[in-house]
Amino acid sequence: MLTALKDLVRGIWKENPVLVLLLGTCPTLALTTQAINGIGMGLAVTFVLACSNFVVSCIKTIVPQRIRIPVYIVVIATFVTIVDFLMQAYAPASLYDALGIFIPLIVVNCIVLGRAEAFASKNNPLRSIFDGIGMGLGFTLTLTMLGMLREFLSSGSLFGVKVITAWQTDFLLPAAAPGAFIIVGCILGFRNYLTRRAAVKAGKLYIPPDGLDCRHCMICNPDEK
Repeated sequence: MLTALKDLVRGIWKENPVLVLLLGTCPTLALTTQAINGIGMGLAVTFVLACSNFVVSCIKTIVPQRIRIPVYIVVIATFVTIVDFLMQAYAPASLYDALGIFIPLIVVNCIVLGRAEAFASKNNPLRSIFDGIGMGLGFTLTLTMLGMLREFLSSGSLFGVKVITAWQTDFLLPAAAPGAFIIVGCILGFRNYLTRRAAVKAGKLYIPPDGLDCRHCMICNPDEK
């Protein structure tokens, strides 16, 4: 059980699918113009991750190796269809319309297929479920945080509620694709700063000796020595 909990926490921070593994960047950048979109997409991916990981872990011993990827895709597509129908029936129409084609495209989301292949196919069902939930929560939190930043910087609102009532003219850059790249880059830089700071405090940061860093090695380009 302790190992399963570690799998859960790992996906939220240490191996966050967006901020560390850099997966799922297409929906991350396209859907996070509003915070509510990030929550909706994140929860949908979390459900698909947890369920598909569980099923893949259960059938891994009976699926021939040469057809495992098509089988995994069929499993993932089944749960994506379930999510699509549920959201179409119960989610607010504005949210479902905003997510649009990105709900069916969860089938080819590299986070989902990647965890099925890299983790669920090699571990027991309990750990696979916790891994899926952890990765999904990390994805959800990242999308929600990015959506909150973009929404606030664009119009001074959060979750559709105007926080700064005097803000009448929207700032277009955060809501556009270039603004999304800039904000994601800032978040990545801040996370790397925290990681480096923690490594320095723990005495685990490797500092190469003078003359032995990448600028002086040139092993990749021997002709430039």
